Amino acid sequence: MNYSEITPYIRELAALSDASNHIVPEMYAQHDVKRGLRDINGNGVVAGLTEVSRIKAKDKDGAGNEIPCEGQLYYRGINVRSIVKGFLEDDRPGFEETVYLLLFSKLPNKEELDKFCGQLSAYRSLPPSFVRDMILKAPGRDMMNMLSRCVLALYAYDENPDDISTANILRQCLQLIAEFPLLAVYGYQSFQHYHHGNSLFIHYPQKELNTAENLLYLLREDGKYTPLEAKLLDLALVLHAEHGGGNNSTFTTHVVTSSGTDTYSAVSAALGSLKGPRHGGANIKVMRMFDDMKATVDTKDKGAVKDHLVKLLDKQAFDKAGLIYGMGHAVYSLSDPRADILRIYAKQLSDEKGMQEEFELYETVEKLAPEIIAEKRKMYKGVSANVDFYSGMVYKMLGLPYELFTPIFAVARIAGWSAHRMEEIQNAGKIIRPAYTSVKPEGEYISLAER
Repeated sequence: MNYSEITPYIRELAALSDASNHIVPEMYAQHDVKRGLRDINGNGVVAGLTEVSRIKAKDKDGAGNEIPCEGQLYYRGINVRSIVKGFLEDDRPGFEETVYLLLFSKLPNKEELDKFCGQLSAYRSLPPSFVRDMILKAPGRDMMNMLSRCVLALYAYDENPDDISTANILRQCLQLIAEFPLLAVYGYQSFQHYHHGNSLFIHYPQKELNTAENLLYLLREDGKYTPLEAKLLDLALVLHAEHGGGNNSTFTTHVVTSSGTDTYSAVSAALGSLKGPRHGGANIKVMRMFDDMKATVDTKDKGAVKDHLVKLLDKQAFDKAGLIYGMGHAVYSLSDPRADILRIYAKQLSDEKGMQEEFELYETVEKLAPEIIAEKRKMYKGVSANVDFYSGMVYKMLGLPYELFTPIFAVARIAGWSAHRMEEIQNAGKIIRPAYTSVKPEGEYISLAER
């Protein structure tokens, strides 16, 4: 039997399943249900408390009315713009400092940061034979599933996997933060070798390199990269490290952690959430959308670009989903601070890589898209470029393959997941269990002979 085949009988059962669903959008308002845990304005329903991070997209006027403002993101109460400015002015990497801040709610001094970086470096390895047995012998076609499988496999190599004390969870989280670049890159190398016939090379991480530098070193056959490349990847990791407790993968971390399960199960669940194209996979959609645009439109003609964006919204172009990927965010309206920061340094890298025309196309779409969306769609708030709009272009300029876009997001976001997992363990004590309203009328059981 071909277990992957959708047989006529399975299609028949699927049609039966579709026909049995009688829930329509109007019923959510009728029963006062916050669909997707959002209110009518798209705001998330408050489901918990956190000190890890905060998103600000609105201010209040003199009458107490909420008005949109330029987006702000805070890590442990510190504006991410200030964090970025601080380490860039010092001309040093910022991801490890950001991880420390997210986990321990304080900025480390130099001695604390050096010691912390040393601990991450010591953990930046995998168990003996793990690469051979778990990655090379079982190459996967999807890097996120591969990453998730490896995380679950690490449970078997942990002598104390189920201890949920603060110290043990912290140890596990630091190890995963250090190991994620290795798991992502080695999984990709295995995929390229076994499924595409490319030469296989496995570099060992270098203790003197930071997370971003090691990732580039591991990925490239010659292990070389420019200072600007390392700086920009490090910046992207900082901006993706955390984004509030309500995003899908972080909320998943809270939900699964609240059951009392182990760290590997919680992180694997978060990875499954991040994989989705509505979440971490969005930057790949942005890139493929631009690839399709460049193949079908004269991108130097702004009128032609505008017409194409209209077709995207009208479901007449690209994947016919009716979306301009990378535009709009669940919370931000006037601006996404992460996109604002990335845009500046993406311009620098485009100059270094000779990709100025492509960057100009991005700027054109960023300017035109909100106007077109406002004309064609009923909106409850403004639309601006989100972090996915520029992160995909940054990764492309860095020579990163599409298959690694979302895993690199995970390399960053494991920092935030770790902080939230520890916070949930320390403060919750109750399993997260939201309610669902049943709208199915009661019926009677009919015996098999009478059906």
